[in-house]
Amino acid sequence: MNKFVVSLSLVLAQVVAVSAIAQSKGEVDPNQSKAAPSAPATRGEKAAAKAERKAEGAQAARTHKPGDAEPASLGTAKKYTKAERAAARQKRKAAVAPAVKKGEIPSGEIPSGGK
Repeated sequence: MNKFVVSLSLVLAQVVAVSAIAQSKGEVDPNQSKAAPSAPATRGEKAAAKAERKAEGAQAARTHKPGDAEPASLGTAKKYTKAERAAARQKRKAAVAPAVKKGEIPSGEIPSGGK
């Protein structure tokens, strides 16, 4: 038991030592921690920059054409009348009616017990 406690304490001491060494000393790197110093902008400079951005935005809004980045439309589907759809439905039903009658194609729901 004593050997176990001693070896465990050595491992724990190594873990604590490694984490203590890895910590910084609280010093800040002056080259990377702060932005370059600059004078604060005055109200006039801020207003001028805002007016410039607003003018650029207005120009972009006038020249922008919606859908420029999107591909051209492939067209729309042909619209059929109600009578044309009904005729096509009757034609499809007539084509498979003999197979349904023979039982080759199940019609309706299959009972829960299967077929």
